[in-house]
Amino acid sequence: MPKKSNSINFEKTLAELEQLVEKMEEGDLSLEESLKHFERGILLTKACQQALSEAEQKVSILLEKDGKSDLEPFNPNENNES
Repeated sequence: MPKKSNSINFEKTLAELEQLVEKMEEGDLSLEESLKHFERGILLTKACQQALSEAEQKVSILLEKDGKSDLEPFNPNENNES
């Protein structure tokens, strides 16, 4: 049976962060509300960065187990047809 992950739901966290940014960009918030949104945004950003870092580590481990120890930076413009 797979382990239940206590990690954040990246997509939900990112969506909440995007909503906070939109509200702040509208400019209708008070200074206090803006600061609360900013603080929450910082926490959400850190959580997303942590989730991405964990995913990157998992990919590295899987590649090493597959015998491929060389990680290359992702290049979206590169055509990887074999």
